[in-house]
Order: sequence, then C-alpha cells, then structure tokens
Amino acid sequence: MDNFFMYKKAVRAMDEINRVMEGKGHTVHQIMTAILAGGHILIEDIPGVGKTTLALAFSKVLGLDYQRIQFTPDIMPTDIAGFSIYHQGSEEFEFKEGAAMTNLLLADEINRTSPKTQSALLEAMEEGQITVDGITRDLPDPYIVIATQNPFGSIGTHSLPESQLDRFMICLSMGYPDAESQLAILKNVSDRDLIEKVQPVMTIEDIKQAKSYVKNMQVKDEILRYIICLCEKTREHEHVELGISPRGVGALAEMAKSFALCEGRTYVVPDDVLAIFPDVCAHRLILNTKARRENVTAYEILEEISQQTEKPKLLRK
Repeated sequence: MDNFFMYKKAVRAMDEINRVMEGKGHTVHQIMTAILAGGHILIEDIPGVGKTTLALAFSKVLGLDYQRIQFTPDIMPTDIAGFSIYHQGSEEFEFKEGAAMTNLLLADEINRTSPKTQSALLEAMEEGQITVDGITRDLPDPYIVIATQNPFGSIGTHSLPESQLDRFMICLSMGYPDAESQLAILKNVSDRDLIEKVQPVMTIEDIKQAKSYVKNMQVKDEILRYIICLCEKTREHEHVELGISPRGVGALAEMAKSFALCEGRTYVVPDDVLAIFPDVCAHRLILNTKARRENVTAYEILEEISQQTEKPKLLRK
C-alpha cells in the first residue's frame, strides 16, 4: 500500500468518524495522526462531551479490539495487567488477562485512581508488554491507549506524574460542541445509535503498514534542527521549570511525519511541525512559580516560541 492509498484510507476513516462526532474535526484529525505515529492519546475534559463515543468510533472504524476501564479509587494494578490463579487440582497457574490486553484501551478518568494503579500502564504504554509474576507478555499490535482525565482540581483526582504524562504523544481537549453540533446530537437517540452507524474503513494490517511508512519517512535535517530548536527553547524559557524531554522531541518528529501523511504528502514541512507543536508539547511543560504568579499558560509559551523561531527555508522535498 503506497502513500496515496494510505492517505485516502486515513481520510475516509476520519470522514466516517466525523459523520457521527459533530464538530470534532480537529480532535479526530489529531488522534488519527497520533495513532499512525504509534502514540497514545490523553484527553483532558469534563464528563459528557463524547470521549467514550469517540474512542468507540475509532475502534470500530479501524477494526480494533476494544476495552474500557473506568478508573475509580478501588481499581487495582491487576485489573489492568492481569493476574495468575493457582488451580489446586492441576497444580498449575492460569493467567487471567487484564483490560490492557487489547488493541485500543480507553482508560476513562485515569486521574481518579491511585498513582500505584496509574503506574501499571507505564510498561504497557512504553514497551507494548506487561509483566505479571515475572512473566512478560506482549500486547497486541497495534496497541493504543486513549486516556481521559478530569480537569485538575476536581474532587477525588490524582495528578498524573511527569513520567506518565511524557508517555502520551498528545494531549487534547474536546471542548463543548457549538450550537449546530448540539442540535445534530439532540436529533440522534443515543450514543449507541451513533456507533451503530459507523462502518469499518481500515484494518489492523492497514494501520501497521501506515505506521511502518511513517516510521521510515525521511525528514530533511533542516526540519529536524527546527524541531530540536523549538524544544530547546522550552528548556530556556523564563517561565518553564522543566522543558521538553528527548522523548518529547522524538514524539514531535514522529507526529510531524504522520501529520504529513494525513495531509497526503511524502515529506514534512515546517507548518506540519507547528500544527502539532501545542498538542504534543503543552502537557510536557512544567511551569515555574513565576508563570503561575503571572497566569502564563503552557499554550501561550509555545505560541511565543513558535512565533520567535525562524522557519527553515524548505518548501518541498
């Protein structure tokens, strides 16, 4: 499958999801871009804006197995990774799969559970495997986590540690739909009716091929230096205590390649980088007390850096 057919399939898949997710075109595009880049997605938003429906729509359109786990204070790491049961008669252990053993895991309200349980996803997200009782098991390929969290400050929430935030390729906010989108939503009976309208467009093999294409896409040195420069400036900014990590630099490069594919190109241009710069980097910035005192946000810092950094003089491959 060449670039053109991958691009057309990705566009068809996004169109199919947009057909039932009113007014969420940008969110759908960025999630598809992250999936084809091999990343995980964090959605920070209030309840009731369609996060679960969105994850279900992606699983159906992409032909993926799907599991959802509702995080609460009593969820244990074994609920995610699985556990072994000893059978006295056979004197053998039987492994019971956890929710992580799937293609697409919706980790709903991940910040409502304990840090110990949150950390159970770290190995799965980074290595694509889980270890239970000293035995390591590979997770299905592709493996995608779409996690949601309530805004910080909500009752009963635990902020995700920086090490786990860094493992999410992008962080998005769906926001409220506009009036016309809400009208269209009200005309539908339920989320179940919406999902039933969704038709499969891509297969697991399509996703694997697209991910391989993105991974092997060549990027000019000027673009890579531009990515590095943007990230280095976050580390030097007066309002930033901890800037973009090397993992974040890599995520920005992979997302830029995937964004180019979703735009129907075989090469990356500077605007591809800028289009995904805030979604890839905002959640990775740790702001200092000066920023909090002056009410400066991560998005404002990234906008300032993008405007002050000269684009490379590269327009085409």
